[in-house]
Amino acid sequence: MRTEGARPRRHRLLRGLMVLAALWGALALYFLLRAGAPIRIGIGVIWLALAAAGWHGLHAGRENWALPGLFGAAFALLFGIWWNMPPRQDRDWADEVSRTLEAEVDGSRVTLRNVRDFDWHADGSAVPRWETRRYDLDRLRGADLALSYWMGPAIAHTLVSFEFDDGQRVVFSLEIRKERGESFSALGGFFHLFEATLVAADERDILRVRTNVRGEDLYLYHLAIAPAQLRTLFLGYVAQAQALAARPRWYNTLTSNCTTIVFDIARLIDPGLPFDYRLLLSGGFADYAHDQGGLMPGYDMATLRRLGQVTARARAAGDAADFSTRIRQGVPGE
Repeated sequence: MRTEGARPRRHRLLRGLMVLAALWGALALYFLLRAGAPIRIGIGVIWLALAAAGWHGLHAGRENWALPGLFGAAFALLFGIWWNMPPRQDRDWADEVSRTLEAEVDGSRVTLRNVRDFDWHADGSAVPRWETRRYDLDRLRGADLALSYWMGPAIAHTLVSFEFDDGQRVVFSLEIRKERGESFSALGGFFHLFEATLVAADERDILRVRTNVRGEDLYLYHLAIAPAQLRTLFLGYVAQAQALAARPRWYNTLTSNCTTIVFDIARLIDPGLPFDYRLLLSGGFADYAHDQGGLMPGYDMATLRRLGQVTARARAAGDAADFSTRIRQGVPGE
């Protein structure tokens, strides 16, 4: 009696797992196959039909394991291929991610090669410009957390901008390394669709393109961290650049993105930082940083958010030489 009762429960569990495997496989095939949409959809339909046959084989009262076994083998093969796909450095990359950031450290001196300083036009085109820049960590003065909202209040792109007392600024941003003609897909980011790249850029490039070209809403928050911690944070990005240059890796919408990299590096400063849902819903990351004491003290979050909204000032500044100064007027801590 106990065995007979366990069999339907086991079948229900297996059918549930098959549904998940069917959906995962259909999406993986759609995003990973290098073919036109009709072909990808057609292969996806065949995959779902195979899954449905396997599901039917486990219907209550049946003991036909051939079809579920066939689907299981097909899923194992697909998952194995996906899992072992190597990220690459040699694709036909879009211009803005065509070069890999290279970093060298010599004591307090840091050299960054392939710092991006594009001159963006309103239509989204740009005049490419890549530079080699040198920084003295002994002159590191401060850092700002930048959140650029592009898909409602829950989702933002996270960047960190460092300032030196000689007037230099550099922004670090983990992004997808798009191929030419490719566009971002949050769903595709779960399926090895994009490699990850770390961009170091001038603010008039990477901040201005988001506000003035892509129409995003940008907020700046000055980070309240000590000079030694600033150095650790900067060198954390340098280490990430060196690691990516040596060995590419996949971007993942959930586990390896523009916000999780900030969290991972921040844990070098404070290993006890707790995991939080706002690391996934990145639009709330500034609130998380405020709760952890990482933003300017003496201000509630509503005030920091109101004073930190720099979108209008960025659009008014355009490509002015003092763009960075103009956008920070009234931002606490600047």
